[in-house]
Formats: sequence, C-alpha cells, structure tokens
Amino acid sequence: MRVRPTAPILPPSNIQGNALMVVIAIMAFLACLTLGAVSMVRATASSWQSQISREITIQIRPEEGLDMDAALKKARELALTFVGTREGTIMDDSATARLLEPWLGAGLNLDDLPVPRLVIITIDEQNPPDFAAMRDLLKAEVPQAFLDDHRTWVDRLVSMAHTTVLIGTGVLVLVFTAMVLTVIFATRGALSGNRHIVEVLHFVGAESSFVAGEFQKHFLKISIKGSAAGGALAAALFAIANVWQANSLATPESDQATALFGTFTIGVTGYLGIIATIGVIALLTTLTARFTVMRTINEIDLIRSDPARTDGLPAP
Repeated sequence: MRVRPTAPILPPSNIQGNALMVVIAIMAFLACLTLGAVSMVRATASSWQSQISREITIQIRPEEGLDMDAALKKARELALTFVGTREGTIMDDSATARLLEPWLGAGLNLDDLPVPRLVIITIDEQNPPDFAAMRDLLKAEVPQAFLDDHRTWVDRLVSMAHTTVLIGTGVLVLVFTAMVLTVIFATRGALSGNRHIVEVLHFVGAESSFVAGEFQKHFLKISIKGSAAGGALAAALFAIANVWQANSLATPESDQATALFGTFTIGVTGYLGIIATIGVIALLTTLTARFTVMRTINEIDLIRSDPARTDGLPAP
C-alpha cells in the first residue's frame, strides 16, 4: 500500500509571500545599516574623547632672546614632576612644520615665523595631575609657557558625541517603527490572499492552534529569509567599506572618510546587533501572522454564529 505524500497546506511561494520577503529584506537592511552607523559613530566619538583626554599640551611662545630649546626642556621637566604625568615629548622643528604644512605649505623655516613650540605631556586618565598648580608653576618658571589641558575640547566633544548618538538613536527608532508597521501591514496583506485556506481548514474541523501554527511556520520561513538577506547585505557593506579603507590608507579619500566617520568597523557589538535585529523581525512577523490568523478564525466563528453578519461587520 502506497501512502500518497502530503503537500504543504500553504504554497511554498506565491506573489504575496515573495513581496513580503522583499519588503522584510529592505526594512532589515535599513534597520541594520542605521544600527551599525550609530555604533560606529559612538565608537569613534569615544575614541576621540579618550585620545584628547590622555594628553595635555604646553605651548611656548617665541620671544626675542629666549632660548627655545632650554625653555622646552625646562617646561617638560616641570610638568613631569607632578603626580599623574607619564611622559613628555618635545615636538621638533620638522614635526611642527608638518602640522603647519596644510596651511602654509612645505619647506617652512620656523626661524622666520613666530610659531609657538609644543611639549606634549601624556597623563594618567584615572589619576590626572593638578592642572591649576602645574599652570601656576609654569607661569612662574617659564613665563612664555601656556598650559592647555584640553578640557574645553573634551566638553565640546562629549556634547557633540551625545548629540550625535541621540540623533542616531532617534533615526534608529523611526526606522524600526517604519519597519514594524511595514511588516505588520505586509503580513496582513499576504494573509488576506490566503484567507480562503483558513476558512476551508476551519470548516473541516481543524483547531485554531493548528491553523495558526501552520501559518506561523510559513511566515517564519519567509521572515528569516528576508531579514537574513537584508542583515547580511548590511554586514557585507560595512565589511567592504572596512576593507576599502584598509587598502587605501594615506589617500585623500580615505583620510577624509576616516576624519569624518572614523574606521568603518562596527565590531562584535554591531554584528550582534544585526543578528538581534534579524531575530526581532522574524519574531515580529511570526507573531503578526499568528494574531491575524486567530482574528480571522474569530471573525469566521462570528459570522457562523450570526448569519446576519458579513465579513465580520454588522449587516446594514
């Protein structure tokens, strides 16, 4: 005796299912792209803040009769006497000229220009020195010295980072909201084309949980395929941008992109966020399908109990 193989209750692919898969893939791509961009901006801002807060700068203005080399060495030695300082570096003429090269061109002769010389002091972020006492000591011992502890820049950078992350989070919320609404309406639209299947199954005695489970599994497969495609495309885009940036170092395009956005890498947290987004989309689509099927069955029962009703609405 041969047992005839059973066919799936729902067709594995149709126009509604394919359209829903495309919609889910697009929304997943946009959501993952926004999530990765927010993570990248947050990491870049944190890196900038850390780099600025690790150093302080001593500027020494040139004056007639001033022994610049001796003043630089003395300023460095005075700064290193404070607890919380680690090392000091005197920027030589070539390094100073490179800093000014973008504005004044190459081949500068610093002896012809009143250019301040710099001493960079690395500090302990967890135990910073007493900047006020250091400033007073430098002013007394080296009157031409000016201490810049970068606190103004750090405060501005923190404010900018918080604002950028806040804006990015707002955009991410908008994208997720649009994704939720789009997935819900697309799922309901796809289910409306299969309403007759729900009615037939319910009329032949299938339990509501069985019908809902069949539709749930069907739309779970669609949502996983669509969200995985969108998430994989977003992850591939970040990976390609990172490879391009690594292979085009010291070029104007790469330098400008790095200055504006930092490195095009989202790290483990970003990729975990993409995976979580895929899971959220799949769960959302599955729950929407289940609730919609249960609502359809309730409408069918309502019509059967009261023939005066049509399509779940009271007859005029």
